[in-house]
Amino acid sequence: MASWLNFINPFTIDDDPGTYLGDFYTDNFEKGAQKGNVILNLGPQHPSTHGVLRVLVELYGEYVLRSEPVLGYLHRMQEKMGEVKTPYQYLPNMGRVDYLNPIAWNWAYAGAVELLAGIEVPERAEYLRIISAELNRISSHLLWWGAFVLDLGGVTPILYAFEEREKINDILQIVTGSRLTMNYFRFGGVGQDGDERFFALIGEFIPYMRERLKMYKDLVTDNVILRRRLEGIGPMDRDLCLRYGATGPILRAAGVDYDTRKAIPYGLYHKFEYRVPIGPPNDNFGRYIMRLEEIEASLTILSQAIESIPQGKHIIDKAPKPAYKLPPGEVFFAVEGARGQVICHILSDGGKTPYRIKLRAPGFSNLSLFAEAAKGTILADAIAILGSLDLVIPEVDR
Repeated sequence: MASWLNFINPFTIDDDPGTYLGDFYTDNFEKGAQKGNVILNLGPQHPSTHGVLRVLVELYGEYVLRSEPVLGYLHRMQEKMGEVKTPYQYLPNMGRVDYLNPIAWNWAYAGAVELLAGIEVPERAEYLRIISAELNRISSHLLWWGAFVLDLGGVTPILYAFEEREKINDILQIVTGSRLTMNYFRFGGVGQDGDERFFALIGEFIPYMRERLKMYKDLVTDNVILRRRLEGIGPMDRDLCLRYGATGPILRAAGVDYDTRKAIPYGLYHKFEYRVPIGPPNDNFGRYIMRLEEIEASLTILSQAIESIPQGKHIIDKAPKPAYKLPPGEVFFAVEGARGQVICHILSDGGKTPYRIKLRAPGFSNLSLFAEAAKGTILADAIAILGSLDLVIPEVDR
């Protein structure tokens, strides 16, 4: 019989023909499980998969021998829709690619169109874009935080997370008219200027949220049970992240200093002073800490933005109309979303609609790390690793 050590690490080569050999992981799930093992479906309709995601896992007892994400249950042909709609018609689609971070996708598409068309955005509009983007980043991280702890068995935190999210939604609804699939950006600016109440609520929210972060630390972050569930579990080092093209908090937790706001500056982010948090640790706990520290960084940006926002127009006078045609050319525009780098690539031949649109979703690359990170862990830890990736399946499938 194989040793107990080999059960803990089933990929250790052993001369016992009943154990798994080094080439085991290349086997297809269609071949079934080896004798005594179980193939389990996580999803496609299960809370642990955070949407319509299916993950096939083969288990030896509670240990994950191999896993394989199965995509496509929520494919909506978003890129093809962009090729049959005018830019103006397609813009609302962006709020539906990632419904938790629609502002980043608004910015990616609007920025690509503006870059191709040579449209200059007024300075006040650039500030409003940053304000809405950072509020939306905090909102997205809050939902991740609450749902992640819920995955681990903690029910109370998600109630606090939604309390904070409601305050952010109250603010963003003033200018966007929406609380979820927001469509705030316009080519040449934003849809509506912020009023006195808008800025006053932001000013009240910043110190409030900083106090709540202290409470989160006492209630959750310093909880010994949570720490034991996260520390040392699911390490994703620099090499693994770069091989799969991971970006965002996952890549930064691995110690890679890359944030699109600084690496490929866009908007007016270069005017703001803020710290981009960088790991280690690169485990579940490191990714957890990364998002909470990013909330603090967003609050720092917001406080500077509302203090220094200039007067002026929120959109150019001659903004593109619904029938607007893009000039011929090819561009890509990248922004830093809550889950990582969002890219919109547009190829235009000068026709009524773009010839080709390609959307780069960070969740797709980040999910690709799961199979390697979960190998050899127990099932409960695999669920924690999956949750630490902050997946939004509509953007993975697109």
